[in-house]
Amino acid sequence: MNISDIRIRKILQEGRLRAVVSLTIDNAVAVHDIKLVQGDERMFVAMPSRRDESGTFRDIIHPINPEARKQIENLILSAYDDYLAAEQTQSSSAVTSETAAEELEDSIVE
Repeated sequence: MNISDIRIRKILQEGRLRAVVSLTIDNAVAVHDIKLVQGDERMFVAMPSRRDESGTFRDIIHPINPEARKQIENLILSAYDDYLAAEQTQSSSAVTSETAAEELEDSIVE
């Protein structure tokens, strides 16, 4: 199995849900609405699910073996960390750009 793409669709700051993710397998199958959840001890991946007639949530799609689950979870966690790091870098460079613009404006006024 080759995970060919992972996209962080939504980031959340409130509650235990941290992100909603989509992934593509072998450039052929897309899986949407994968949730990244902050558990008591660690972050974990919750596969897309729906509620059945008895009210029980059942996964729509899920890894068949522990190795596949670990691979998917590790790749999603890594993509999430990369996304947060890139977002932080963008925020830092935006602040730096604003500061530089203010300094330039101040020097022109003087």
